[in-house]
Amino acid sequence: MVLSRFWLSIFIGSIVFIGIALFTGNFYTVDFLINGKKDDKILIAEKFPNEIPAFIADSLSKADDKTFVLNRNTKDADTTFVQETKTVKIYSGVQKADGLLPTCKNTLLDLILPLIAYLAFFCGLMQLLIDSGAAEKLAKLLSPIFVKVFPDIPKNHDSISYMTLNFAANFLGLDSAATPFGLKAMQSLQELNPDKDKASNAQIMFMCLHAAGLTLIPTSIIGYRAAENAANPADVMLPCIITSFVGTIAAFIIVGIRQRINFWSTTLLSGIFAVIGGIIGLLFYINGLNLVEKNFFTANLSGIMLLAIIGFTLIFSFANEKKFAALETTVFDSFVVGARNGLQTGIQIFPYVLGMLVAISLFRNSGLFELISNGIAFVFAQMGVAKEITDSLPVAILRPFSSGGSRGFMIDAMRNAGPDSFTGRLVCIFQCSAETTFYVIAVYFGSVNIKNTRYTLGTMLLVDLICVLTAIFVASWFF
Repeated sequence: MVLSRFWLSIFIGSIVFIGIALFTGNFYTVDFLINGKKDDKILIAEKFPNEIPAFIADSLSKADDKTFVLNRNTKDADTTFVQETKTVKIYSGVQKADGLLPTCKNTLLDLILPLIAYLAFFCGLMQLLIDSGAAEKLAKLLSPIFVKVFPDIPKNHDSISYMTLNFAANFLGLDSAATPFGLKAMQSLQELNPDKDKASNAQIMFMCLHAAGLTLIPTSIIGYRAAENAANPADVMLPCIITSFVGTIAAFIIVGIRQRINFWSTTLLSGIFAVIGGIIGLLFYINGLNLVEKNFFTANLSGIMLLAIIGFTLIFSFANEKKFAALETTVFDSFVVGARNGLQTGIQIFPYVLGMLVAISLFRNSGLFELISNGIAFVFAQMGVAKEITDSLPVAILRPFSSGGSRGFMIDAMRNAGPDSFTGRLVCIFQCSAETTFYVIAVYFGSVNIKNTRYTLGTMLLVDLICVLTAIFVASWFF
């Protein structure tokens, strides 16, 4: 219900804001909202040649392409004059996101189709884990801890192994693998859900822990920093780990209080301290490496672990072929069945993702998001918050809505302020330490047709806020 109302609010609010902008003359046309593409120049006016300054008209007449660019400045949007047959079109500024129709197209071609491919492959692997008995063994191994966090899940249930693989993929920065594992976990938890339209306690806990996004190797962030020529691209790794870990613990405590989890269980505390110890040990090892060794390690760990998971699954399946024979199937046929189920899941979640991304596209292009973002930054500035922080806030504000949009702000901030500036580092921590909340809710709950998400959205947004505040504190401490 909350998600539905929020979706309606940003959709209707954006349309109303567009109407006001068009009526007051702030928008010359709304075509870019429907058909425009990200970074396209925006048409702001059209005039007759005699209505523009003489020096511009003269420059247009001499230009071979009938185009004249005024005030060329890398930090400001150019004003471009284009000579048509009888008029001159004036463009200024660039579009923040794809328009409505390109968003529909790109959601299918650039997001859903690759996601379906990932789902098909990894769901095929998960079917091998199930049929070979590996999932059952993993569930038995981790049940003592998981039953404390998810008391509604029966001991040794398959969902435990799926959630473990999802958390591990997130931990290693394997986004393409994390989503298929997570969707399989959500579907498995739905089998235990007594009310199929309402999110269960276990599903909410899983979603919030997943969204907190505990990350060990922020591979993509390191790559973007390297591309912007940062002196030490991996210097934000420890702040990212700390921030995401605080977010994960916050999610567990907030949801745990609501669900009356026993936080003082010896088994649970042992598991948490074991994770903390493992992280600290690995950090000590990484900090002992020189820059070349550190870059090599961070660049290869995630890929090696993914290959290890695939290799283990195939070898274990081959060693237990008798179990496949007992099920009257083969290893390859089992993989195909799982891949087919992944394909169906991808098709099922498409409408949910499409509806959310189209609303966000209109929200950004309407200017309403920018108005709200600037308003929040202004309030913080009046409170005495440093400019380096307020300049970073657009990334934090946009992150729950759009990973691609916040990534664009992050790169822009690094280019303008410098990758080794406080702002350049803080935006990277923002980008790494939280999940794309609305997209994740649409995908995961959409995959099992959950209509009532209960307190999931509020909790995830609160965790996002905690991650933002933690990121600011940690960045101030380190840099």
